[in-house]
Amino acid sequence: MREIGAGELRHLARGAAILGTGGGGDPYIGRLVAEQAVLEYGPVLVAELHEVPDDALVAGIGMIGAPTVMIEKLPAGEEAVTAFLTLQREIGRPITHVLPIEVGGMNSLAPFPVAASLGLPVLDADCMGRAFPMVQMVVCTLDGVLAKPLAIADEKGNAIVLDVSDNHWAERLARSATIGMGCTALMSSFPMSGKQARDITIPGTLTLASRLGRLVEEARRKHVDPCEAIASFLGGQVLFTGKVVDVMRTTDPGFAKGEARLEGNGASCRLEFQNEHLVASRDGEVIASVPDLICVLDADGEPVPAERLRYGQRVVVVGAPCHPRWRTPEGLALVGPSAFGYSHEYAPLGTPYP
Repeated sequence: MREIGAGELRHLARGAAILGTGGGGDPYIGRLVAEQAVLEYGPVLVAELHEVPDDALVAGIGMIGAPTVMIEKLPAGEEAVTAFLTLQREIGRPITHVLPIEVGGMNSLAPFPVAASLGLPVLDADCMGRAFPMVQMVVCTLDGVLAKPLAIADEKGNAIVLDVSDNHWAERLARSATIGMGCTALMSSFPMSGKQARDITIPGTLTLASRLGRLVEEARRKHVDPCEAIASFLGGQVLFTGKVVDVMRTTDPGFAKGEARLEGNGASCRLEFQNEHLVASRDGEVIASVPDLICVLDADGEPVPAERLRYGQRVVVVGAPCHPRWRTPEGLALVGPSAFGYSHEYAPLGTPYP
């Protein structure tokens, strides 16, 4: 195990926001909440998967809702702890480890207030290897691990528990409850044994995010293009460089949906998002699509969340390959283009779309 203190959270937040492909909640807000908890209770222990006993009880933590709303409806800071303790009471025995449901923006940091205040370790893993907008879009679904029970808590102190038949129903019911709570809330779910966590979760993603966050600062010190450095580190490529000339955004139903149009070097790029960036098109032709990562950065390599895209920003769009599990037929059925209503077939990053 290793300790993560307040100083490292900056690197983790930046790297997680890059991996989050524009979603996962605002990294700055998430960092402030996590830093406050670490400063109050002390550093958090992060455990690698091989250090988790078979009989450990692991539970995931994450934000649910529209990230655009959280910019104005700030978290109180106790929602994750309330959701976690509500889940623990429902299960009836102590949860020993906490797990980020996704590595993205605020959600990589969401377990830290729970871990710091209750003295529990956070697993160096997650259930996506990036960020996706819906509860069922996790490797747990591919392996039959249910979001059951599922606890949701808001900033007003309300908490509910859902007993669901499958993870698609978890999304449907949890989304409805979140809308009633004001379109953002914190959830705790996907209870699993330590053995299940080792077998199915995506390992090392918190370490990956921290390394990525440090890489940005190192590139600046060495006067290297940080966006190119990020693309190289992730095995991806720069897809487009230009200026944001238009943004259309709505909150419906409980998601931040919309598109942004970029122009640069005589070409145009359209980004379509649902919390996360889903599709990038250049001059009307798809060049990258879910489940691959589409990351939007400023010239200094700082990630730009989808909810903070604004007219006039100069940005760089980087594409990177997703975890191999999402490129399987089962993975694509769950998180590929058709899962979001697109008609195009998925083509791995770097290959032409039909």
